[in-house]
Amino acid sequence: MTTLHKTLQFTIFLNSVACAASKDKLMKTNRAVEHRFTNHLIGESSPYLLSHAHNPVDWYPWGEKALNRAKAEDKPIFLSIGYSACHWCHVMEREAFENEDVAAILNEHFVSIKVDREQRPDLDHIYMAFTTAVTGSGGWPMSVFLTPDLKPFFAGTYFPPVDGYGRPSFMKVIGEIAGSYLLDKQAIIRSSEYLCDKMVKRFCADSANTELSRDHMARAASDLMRNFDHVNGGFGSQPKFPHALELSLFLRHFQSTGDSSYLVAAEKALTAMARGGIYDHLGGGFARYSTDRQWLVPPFREDALRQRTTGARIR
Repeated sequence: MTTLHKTLQFTIFLNSVACAASKDKLMKTNRAVEHRFTNHLIGESSPYLLSHAHNPVDWYPWGEKALNRAKAEDKPIFLSIGYSACHWCHVMEREAFENEDVAAILNEHFVSIKVDREQRPDLDHIYMAFTTAVTGSGGWPMSVFLTPDLKPFFAGTYFPPVDGYGRPSFMKVIGEIAGSYLLDKQAIIRSSEYLCDKMVKRFCADSANTELSRDHMARAASDLMRNFDHVNGGFGSQPKFPHALELSLFLRHFQSTGDSSYLVAAEKALTAMARGGIYDHLGGGFARYSTDRQWLVPPFREDALRQRTTGARIR
């Protein structure tokens, strides 16, 4: 081997060592940046909660530690409920929960709790009932503000980083709530008690006064049929959701009255969903909704709870 060859080999060796060292330094730097913040979600088993474990927001999982802190420090609770396959949950994380200015307000004035709805459907059900009652609609991410004794007083879903879509920015929401709680906490407590009392009366009323008659069911089915898409199946326009509960009502109404138009409508909707893009023809399961009225284009994510409820309700 000539001196020139030896020199070239040694040079290549040195370059490879330098590249490896540089790569290792870059990886360490990236890890340091990635894990600049670590909150109380770091020990959780839920992939959704773990994905928020390095947000600057000082998230807690639902539990005694967070709830006791809210009471001890007399701070309102910001409860955020979502799930891994939720597109807008991840959008709000990028826009709000990774924003250090937003985190500073949440960390100073609130106890922030993150919940995976697929782990705690009970909490999701309770606070979604409140959200839909006060806003007229629901969805995820669900954003609910509670007093330290867990009574909700304000709720919404996705809040943008700046005012838009007919919604205030998340920064404005948390700023106004924090200010109101400091200046007039008793008014918020009275509001939460009033709203909770209304919710209890609504959902826990005497069953003798709320029993649904066949006439009630018939009117509900008739109202729904006016919104049925007889061309493509399903209800309304786009985005189009499965609406398993409504289809179940159609089937029950057909069974009760023999009106076959409701059976035809339910079969049309279910067939369109099963043949369309909302259904995963390889892996099985339904996406949460279709982005078009023909059931062709899903949002390319499946909702684990949707699989159980859709199948159960149409039986």
